[in-house]
Amino acid sequence: MGQNIKAIRDALPAERRQKIAARTEALVADVEGLKAFRKLADRSQAQMAKALGIKQPSVHKIEHQTDLYLSTLRKFVEAAGGTLELRVELPGKGVVSITSVGDVGS
Repeated sequence: MGQNIKAIRDALPAERRQKIAARTEALVADVEGLKAFRKLADRSQAQMAKALGIKQPSVHKIEHQTDLYLSTLRKFVEAAGGTLELRVELPGKGVVSITSVGDVGS
């Protein structure tokens, strides 16, 4: 009978287990999107809601949307204390940064 993944992982050296855990955390952050970003910023949904001037269920909704306005994303990022930078790679032109997106004036 084969071993389960936990037994295999537990048999690895501690340093290797730490590298696997760090890589797993990075992959989960990539997959989870805005929820992971909010957690990385050490913010709760309630804190984000207060900073955005909305109710907590609306934060939950934003985190689970599959499509949203860039202005909404910018506000979400700024509420977490970050800044949004949009970078586009054009064939033969390299990377271009778009500095003004959404309702910047508000």
